[in-house]
Amino acid sequence: MANKNEKLFSEFQAPTTEEWLAKIEVDLKGADFQKKMVWRTNEGFNVQPFYRREDLKDLKAVNSLPGEFPFVRGNKTDNNLWYVRQNINVEDAKTANEKALDILNKGVDSLGFKFSGKMLSKAFIAELLNGILPQYIELNFTTCQRHCVELAQILVEYFKEQNYPLAELKGSINFDPISKILSKGHDVSAVLASSKQLVEALAELPGYKCINVNTVLLNNSGAYIYQELGYALAWGAEYLNLLTEAGIEATEAAKRIKFNMGVSDNYFMEIAKFRAARLLWAQIVKQYEPKCDCACQMHVCAYTSEYNQTVFDSYVNLLRSQTETMSAAIANVDSIVVTPFDTPYEKPTDFAERIARNQQLLLKEEAHFDKLVDVAGGSYTIEHLTDAIAQEGWKLFLAVEEAGGFLAESLNGNIQNAVNESNKKRHADAAKRKEFILGTNQFPNFNEKSEGKQPLQAQCKNCCNAEATDIPVLCNDRMASDFETLRLSTEAAKKQPIAFMLTIGNLAMRQARAQFSCNFLAAAGYKVIDNLGFQTVEEGVDAALAADADIVVICSSDDEYAEYAIPAFQYLNGRAMYVVAGAPACSEDLKAAGIENFINVKSNQLETLKAYNAKLGI
Repeated sequence: MANKNEKLFSEFQAPTTEEWLAKIEVDLKGADFQKKMVWRTNEGFNVQPFYRREDLKDLKAVNSLPGEFPFVRGNKTDNNLWYVRQNINVEDAKTANEKALDILNKGVDSLGFKFSGKMLSKAFIAELLNGILPQYIELNFTTCQRHCVELAQILVEYFKEQNYPLAELKGSINFDPISKILSKGHDVSAVLASSKQLVEALAELPGYKCINVNTVLLNNSGAYIYQELGYALAWGAEYLNLLTEAGIEATEAAKRIKFNMGVSDNYFMEIAKFRAARLLWAQIVKQYEPKCDCACQMHVCAYTSEYNQTVFDSYVNLLRSQTETMSAAIANVDSIVVTPFDTPYEKPTDFAERIARNQQLLLKEEAHFDKLVDVAGGSYTIEHLTDAIAQEGWKLFLAVEEAGGFLAESLNGNIQNAVNESNKKRHADAAKRKEFILGTNQFPNFNEKSEGKQPLQAQCKNCCNAEATDIPVLCNDRMASDFETLRLSTEAAKKQPIAFMLTIGNLAMRQARAQFSCNFLAAAGYKVIDNLGFQTVEEGVDAALAADADIVVICSSDDEYAEYAIPAFQYLNGRAMYVVAGAPACSEDLKAAGIENFINVKSNQLETLKAYNAKLGI
C-alpha cells in the first residue's frame, strides 16, 4: 500500500505558466495569441485561455466558506436545495387554486400568484389558498403596488385564523414601484412611502420578503451581465436607504429585500454574476452595521431569460433555459423560475409548463445539483470571473450612486437609455452574426413554417398601453425579433423564394461556401437547394432555372471565381438574382462586370436579406 503521506503525481514536475504559454505559442504557429486565445467580454475585461492557482493569490473571497460572510460561496452550508417555482396568472381564484394544488403534486414547492388589486379581498385569498399548506412551501404574491399593504394585512390575518406557524412561513410580496418607472414610464415614486407600513404589516411573518429588486426586467431587455449586476446593487441600496431613513432598523430592512434576477445563456459568466452579487451586496449591507451577518445575505430568485427565446425552432429554447437553470443552480440561488419554451408566441400550454418544471426536477433528482454546496468554488476560471465581474459591477454601482442614486437615474431615464442602448447593440450584433441565435441567424431549420405562430407584442414605449409620459421605458424586443419579422414577411409572400447553390470547382471550398450560404439565406425563410457540384457553369445555371430558382448562388474557391463567376453571371442574364459566396480577391473585377451581390462572414445578414426581399418584391 502506498504511503498515506505520499502525494498523488508527486513524481511529476508541474509545468510553469511560462511553459504553458510557450507550448501554446508553438501550437498557434505564429498566429496572434491575443486575437486567437483571449476572449474580450461584453463586460469590458479579458478572459485568458487558462488560469492557475497563482492567479487567485490576491482574491480574499476565495478563502471564505459557504454560509459565511461575504457569502460569495452561498448562504447554505450543508446542501444546495432551491425552491422549484411556478407562477400563475390569476383570472379566477378557484381555477388558480386548482392549478396550484395540481402542480404542487408534480414537483413544485414554490408558487407565484399574480392578480389585479381589484380582485383582492379576504374571501379571495381564502379561496386562492384553500388546501395549500404554506408551512411546507414558499408563497409569492404580485399585485398592484398600491394594494401591497392591504395584501400583507389580509395574509397575516388569514394565516392566524388557520393557525399556521407564522415564524415558519416563507414567501414574498412583490412591492417594487421602481420597476413601474422602468417598464411603464410612470412616476409612482410617491407609492414608496408605503414601504415602511408594508414591512410593519409583515412583522409577524419574519420569513416573508416584501421589498423586491426586479432586475429580470433588465435581463429581458437585453442588459449585459455587468449592467444587471451593477444596477441590482444600486436598486437594492436605494430601497435599503429608503427603509432605514423611514425608521426601519437596518437588520430588519435588509432581511426584507429580495432580488428577482434574470439568467442568460452565458453559462460561466452567469455563475460568476450570482456569486459576485452576493459578495458585493454583503459589503453594502455591512456598511449599515446590521446586528448580524445573516442580514448581509442576498436572497435571489432566478428567472431564465425571455430575451434570447425564439418563435422559430422554439424547442431550442429548452436548450437555452436548461443551461441557464444549471448556471443558477450551480451559483446557489434560492429559487428558480424556468420560462416555458413557448412564451414568445402564446400563453404557455400545460405541456410547456410541465417541461419547464421537469427541467429543474431533472437537475435535482437525476443530476443531484441540490446535494453539493458551491460546486464552482475553487475553479480557477470561475473564481477569476467572479472577481472580474464584481469589479465591473461595482464600478457601475458607484457611478449610479454618484449620479444621485437608482431612483433619480430611473426618473431621468438614464438607466432605461443605457439598457436600451445595449439592446440596440445586441440586435446589431445579431444582424451581423457577431452574436449567434441558434435556429434563427445560425443553423435555422430550413423546412420550418410558422404555422400561425405570431410573436407576442413587446412592451416598448410606443406600443404599451401606458398613459403619456416623458420618462423613457425599457424596450424588451427579443434579440430574434428582427429576423422573425423578416421570415414572417417571406412566408406571407405569394411564392417562397428559392435559392439554388451553383457549386463548382474545388470540392472543399464549394461545399463549405454552399453550407454557409444555405444557412445565411434560410434565415429569411427561403427554400435552399444544395448540390453535389456541376462540371460547367452552363449546366449549373440550367439546373437552377429548371428548379425555378429566384436566387442563384455561385459557390467555389477564391481563385476559381476569376474563371467561373463572370461567365455564370452572363449566362444567367438576369433571369434570377445572382450572388457570389465569399469575398474573393477579384471582387472588384466582378463588380466591374455588373455583379452586385456578395455574402460572406462580414456581411450584415439581416440588412442583406431585407435588401434581397425588396429586390424580390416581398
